[in-house]
Amino acid sequence: MDPEGTFHARDRRIALLIDADNVSHGKIAAMLAELSKYGVANIRRAYGNWASTSLKGWTAKLQEHAIRPIQQFSYSKGKNATDIALVIDAMELLYTQKLDAFCIASSDGDFTPLVMQLRANGHDVYGFGERKTPEPFVNACTAFLYLDRLGEEDAAAAKGEPPASAAPTAPRPVATPAPKPDAVETKPSKPLSQDAKLVAVLRGAVEATAGDDGWAPLSAAGSAAKRQAPIDPRNYGARNFAKLFEAIGLFDIVRAEETGQSYLSDRRNKDRTPKPRF
Repeated sequence: MDPEGTFHARDRRIALLIDADNVSHGKIAAMLAELSKYGVANIRRAYGNWASTSLKGWTAKLQEHAIRPIQQFSYSKGKNATDIALVIDAMELLYTQKLDAFCIASSDGDFTPLVMQLRANGHDVYGFGERKTPEPFVNACTAFLYLDRLGEEDAAAAKGEPPASAAPTAPRPVATPAPKPDAVETKPSKPLSQDAKLVAVLRGAVEATAGDDGWAPLSAAGSAAKRQAPIDPRNYGARNFAKLFEAIGLFDIVRAEETGQSYLSDRRNKDRTPKPRF
């Protein structure tokens, strides 16, 4: 979730609301580190029935990271009172605190209407959850990162593991190619070029930011992609958008030697110039 815009992250106030029933306590430090890219989590609350043995592992983490536990008993069997408590608090914070953004940590799709309401009121909403998180919840967030990707790079660096090697791409028909980005971190279940949704978003982003020559600044295309959907390259095994565009294999990428800025174009575009007009 790379920050966008010109805001100063240190000045942005974020409310972190955690559904402890659906988030592992082992990811809290990595979540807070990720949120620091966007601002400061001034409000930190975790919701659950703390009398339950299933949340025993949370105790030390709550104290270590100054997270306020919100006790919520299950008044009715089969009903999730924790979710209701979190939603009530989020709406109260929306109207009583001067916040810039919210972070909902949960894999529960029932929070989708809440996220939509918070965003409708002009707030960014960042999400953390497991792979089982329903797509509507993921799509509703400003940015969403799967927990299995969170902190993965730091762990690899600590073990001294080199990045995996990428499969070679077809030769590019343009001059001055950009340096080949590092490979994706893990092999996806299917080639990225077969992910119709991802391809549509990336192609739309390139088209929206391309000049008359058919070439788009890579940084602008990445930002446009994030405005369309909550895409985080790490969810696809790539560290950033440069590596994601490279790994998908549907775009040509070149770099201007004078400025070091990279440009890309859709290989399907027959009207593009042989190289960008820097």
